[in-house]
Amino acid sequence: MISEFAPAKVNLTLHITGQRADGYHLLDSLVVFVDIGDRIDIFEANTLSLTVEGPEAQGVPADMSNSILKAATFFNPQAEGAAFLLTKNLPSAAGIGGGSADAAAAIRGLLRHWEADAEALFPEGLDLAKLSDAEATRLAAKAKTLGADVPVCLFSHPARMRGIGADLSFVRNLPKLHAVMVNPRVAVSTPEVFKAISVKTNPAMPELPEFEDASALVKWLAAQRNDMQPAAMSLFPEIGEVIGQLEAQDHCQLARMSGSGATCFGLFPDATSAQNAAAKIGSENPGWWVRNCLLGG
Repeated sequence: MISEFAPAKVNLTLHITGQRADGYHLLDSLVVFVDIGDRIDIFEANTLSLTVEGPEAQGVPADMSNSILKAATFFNPQAEGAAFLLTKNLPSAAGIGGGSADAAAAIRGLLRHWEADAEALFPEGLDLAKLSDAEATRLAAKAKTLGADVPVCLFSHPARMRGIGADLSFVRNLPKLHAVMVNPRVAVSTPEVFKAISVKTNPAMPELPEFEDASALVKWLAAQRNDMQPAAMSLFPEIGEVIGQLEAQDHCQLARMSGSGATCFGLFPDATSAQNAAAKIGSENPGWWVRNCLLGG
């Protein structure tokens, strides 16, 4: 058996800088990964199959529409055998890359499960210590057809993601951040949010400085944006309610939506304040998905 962790991704920033003639939006986003996520176990088998379990399994398809099986057939057109067990801990359609993270984890796992085919598809491997940003971007672009967030999720490392998702610049030594992630159980359609955005040509992020500590990173983030947030809040008022509750917590430094929503995050100075905030929000909103976590690598 081979196991792969599929960490949630968080867009700390998300600037929409334009729109191509083919309709694709151009983004400039600082992406980090979380110490919570799904898990994929891969077993030997004669055919492809997927079983889904876990607290967020309800409604997750186990057929070829699932990103994991799409990744398997993309990876190996001959559809060599593999039995996948997905333990689903992340809510779906939540703006934290759940399906993309699963597809990326499947690819990483299959690199070990199907070694011969792995060498043909990813001859340079996926070790960022051995790859330049240009080489990593070229490899990640191979997975772009599986979803906009799959390239960055493939490496699960802090990165500046530009263009339509495959232009990656990896960020070293980014301070880790204590956070609370909250989803109000609203499934958000990314195309619907994009359609509701009125201004699609906005300033890009400035160059990332060297951050002395987490406090300096939070201060810098406060001057950035998620350009999808106003449109998402207009379509789903629950997002505004989540941000309001995060901002109302003791010691909350910044509250913002991740991706297209509906998951939002609040940043806190330490683990204790994040744990206290998560406990309070969770007790007052028992139907919401609430987790305290660490954002970083």
